[in-house]
Formats: sequence, structure tokens, C-alpha cells
Amino acid sequence: MTTRAPRRDSVENRAGILDAARSALAHDPRASIDVIARSAGLSRRTLYGHFDDRDALIRELISTGAQRFNSIAESVAVADADPRIALARLAARLWREAAHVQVAAALALDEAHVEHTATALAPLRRTVAALVRRGQDDGSFRTDIAAPALARLIEEVARTVVARTDATSTGAANLAVRTLLSIAGLSWRDADELLGAHPDIIEGEEPVA
Repeated sequence: MTTRAPRRDSVENRAGILDAARSALAHDPRASIDVIARSAGLSRRTLYGHFDDRDALIRELISTGAQRFNSIAESVAVADADPRIALARLAARLWREAAHVQVAAALALDEAHVEHTATALAPLRRTVAALVRRGQDDGSFRTDIAAPALARLIEEVARTVVARTDATSTGAANLAVRTLLSIAGLSWRDADELLGAHPDIIEGEEPVA
């Protein structure tokens, strides 16, 4: 049996709904289906032709965002042999991505969606776990905490930083990177030295006062 490809207008409508949802949720995290449909220039009925309800729409936003995060993790993981640099670069790039869609990122990390988010971000989580093991094996990261627990701790701290830090504030990416390096076991002096030797990781940001 041949599966028919989606019509072009259907694909465009779905993409338009997702774009409208990102914008509407950035303005109001509680934006309703009606508001999102109007933002997309579509009827509520048309929107429901693509998504069963608001939660289904948010889950799709999470899934598409997770694909970008997973791709970033895959590219960064193989770029640096030093796990400290790899973790710093991963934190910086993920922060910049999350900062563009901070409200959507916060929704993804909300308890109501955390299980779906965890599944969608499984490749990213495996990358972080592998970085932690590499860092512990070569002495770069702390070894007083077992690798799986340390990887989970890094994940939870990153979640808090995304939810609690104003992405538009000066030095936000710098703060995010330094926080995760600290959890991994680097002192603030170690982080200074590392980031000073690799200024491209943080692109011209000033420290947060």
C-alpha cells in the first residue's frame, strides 16, 4: 500500500501553526488554541486538523526543538577531545539556542511535559553522560559523584538555569557555561583559565554583575 505524501498546503499550515505557537507562547505562556490559530491566520477547526489539543501542539514544539538540540550535541561531542571544552561549548551553544525560544524551552521543562521532553532529548542526555565519563576517566571532572548521578545533576542545573535566568541579560550565556563547569568540578579559576584560552566559546559576553 502506498502512503500518500502530505499536501504542500497542509505541510505549510502545520509549519505556520508551530511558528505562530512559538511567537504566541513567547508573548503569553498561557496563550490559548484560539490565539495561536489567529496568529497563524487559520481557523480553530483547521488547527485541530493538525493537533488534537494544546498539549499535543506543545509536545510537537518540544519534539522539533529537541531535534535541534540533539543535532547540536552530536556535532559538539566530536569537535573537542578535551571534555571540559566540549562541555563548555555544548552549554554555550545550547544556551544560545534556548535563549531564542526561552518560553518554549521553559514549557518543555515544566513538570507537565518533562517526561516527553526527556524522551525527545535522549540523544542529548547520552552525549552529556558520555562527556561526564570521559571527564572522569581523564581527571578533568569530579569523581566524588558517580557518572550517572553527575550527568543527571548537570542536566537538572541546566534546566534551572534555563527556567530562572533572563536570556536577554548581559552575560547570561557566560553564567550558564560557568555554572555547568562548576557542577562538573571545575573551580572558578579553572573556568576562567579555560574560557580565557578559548574565547570563541563565549562570544564577547561580559560577566554577569
